[in-house]
Amino acid sequence: SGTDEKKIIEVFSSRTSEQRQQIKQKYKALYNKDLEEDLKGDLSGNFEKVVLALLDLPCEYEARELRKAMKGAGTDESLLIEILCTRNNKEIVNIKEAYKRLFDRDLESDVKSDTSGSLQKILVTVLEATRDETQQVNAELAEQDATDLYKAGEGRWGTEELAFNVVLAKRSYSQLRATFQAYEKVCGKDIEESIKSETSGDLEKAYLTLVSCAKDCPGYFATLLNKSMEGAGTDEETLIRILVTRAEVGYPVTCDTSHQLWEK
Repeated sequence: SGTDEKKIIEVFSSRTSEQRQQIKQKYKALYNKDLEEDLKGDLSGNFEKVVLALLDLPCEYEARELRKAMKGAGTDESLLIEILCTRNNKEIVNIKEAYKRLFDRDLESDVKSDTSGSLQKILVTVLEATRDETQQVNAELAEQDATDLYKAGEGRWGTEELAFNVVLAKRSYSQLRATFQAYEKVCGKDIEESIKSETSGDLEKAYLTLVSCAKDCPGYFATLLNKSMEGAGTDEETLIRILVTRAEVGYPVTCDTSHQLWEK
């Protein structure tokens, strides 16, 4: 009789992850069958990918994505950065636990063995999940951090990344916004410009991601979504990942983005 895709979209996209888990359990109780397995048989392509991803717990989905990024030859550093540098403490802890549960492996050890140098250091710092999450801003600390960042980067040749790692991975987002303003006064240019001139490659990408999220996290993901849809082909993997993991935390899944995928 065919699958009512419209109905599936309606049910799944308007529920929280927790509600989708309850639907899964209820389905199993009522029909003694796995909802995922039934849907796999009826769906295909991107539509199937999105629906199955929506049925995963966000932390488990992200753990699978991270494992995929590090498995086999070569590492997808961009994916490690996109997930690890944009999550709050609780999300990082949940991802680490899910990774252990699903693969019986330690996420931090895998990241250490699959990355090196400066990128490894910042990712390991982020994985400690010890960012201050209070809202208070300490103006003196902002000025001190801004000076430390200036000395570590623009103030001399070769960036001393330890100062950057501690500030970008440990300070609260509101504190960082104050630090970036203070930095501009000290340095005469914004923090992104300094990062671009002092670092390159994956380290630059990690630092810029941390700065973007501190300044405007929904804006960071909106830009990523936009990039995944511009040009000739849609980057479906990125699109699906953002739709699935970020819709949960208040980044609305827009009709436009959904249609890009459902149509394919």
